[in-house]
Amino acid sequence: MMRTFVAIEISNNDILDSIKKIQNEIDIEAKPVNLENLHFTLQFLGEITDEISKKVIDALNTVEFSSFKINLKGVGVFPKPKFPRVIWIGVDENGGNMLIQLAKKVEKVLEPLGFSPDKPFKPHITIFRIKKKVGDITKELDEQKMVDFGIQEITSFKLKKSELTSTGPIYSDLEEIKLRK
Repeated sequence: MMRTFVAIEISNNDILDSIKKIQNEIDIEAKPVNLENLHFTLQFLGEITDEISKKVIDALNTVEFSSFKINLKGVGVFPKPKFPRVIWIGVDENGGNMLIQLAKKVEKVLEPLGFSPDKPFKPHITIFRIKKKVGDITKELDEQKMVDFGIQEITSFKLKKSELTSTGPIYSDLEEIKLRK
């Protein structure tokens, strides 16, 4: 069995540099997400067998979608600044809509295999996970609300495996599905 999810990764180094900068600037007691682990989760699949993963890969390869650009911008928090659990980066409205459409296509091809999303897809990239109670971070976030991280072209998405370790998750690729140009 392996823990799996469908994701879009960030590959633009300028964006990764700006995210690293923000992770260094936001001064809270929390674990920043490693740059190589930054992603949009299109759909979380949970624990699946090798056999099912092959069916998932076949299904994902039927998704028809063209590559598109997104502008990563703004920093937000779930559930709210007074009780932060996750700090994330958002995306422009148009890019967000494209991501939502892609997530819906993924959902549709995986439905016959018995998968359904555990929650509605909201385009965001987690950059901090907060385990402890850190108090109100409204002020820290207000300074970062409008930051523009740059443009990423989305040319593929991936089925990924997540191995949970004591030092954090280790992600590896099971399949990359290229979008049509």
